Amino acid sequence: MKKDIHPKYNEEATVTCACGNNFKVGSTKDSIRVELCNMCHPFYTGKQKFVDTARRVEKFQEKMKRVKKVAGTRKGKKVKRAAKAKKEKQEKKSKSEKKDKKSK
Repeated sequence: MKKDIHPKYNEEATVTCACGNNFKVGSTKDSIRVELCNMCHPFYTGKQKFVDTARRVEKFQEKMKRVKKVAGTRKGKKVKRAAKAKKEKQEKKSKSEKKDKKSK
């Protein structure tokens, strides 16, 4: 191995979580700041907690509400195609009736 190219390894680097939990780990940094740790992460605690700095969760939930609201009023492709075919059939029928009236 080459000498003097590896960073200094600290046996006891301090990790500080946003919840206030502190613990020691080995790292090349002296101190590490994190947002979630094993004491506050939903996977480990079983509690659902949204960590949202840019309102992303609320925006997504609002978007899903709008989508569900609009989805109830929308029609599917089959319904639209059937309505279009029915309209075209009526137009052809009215054109043929107009031709019949003109020929009489």
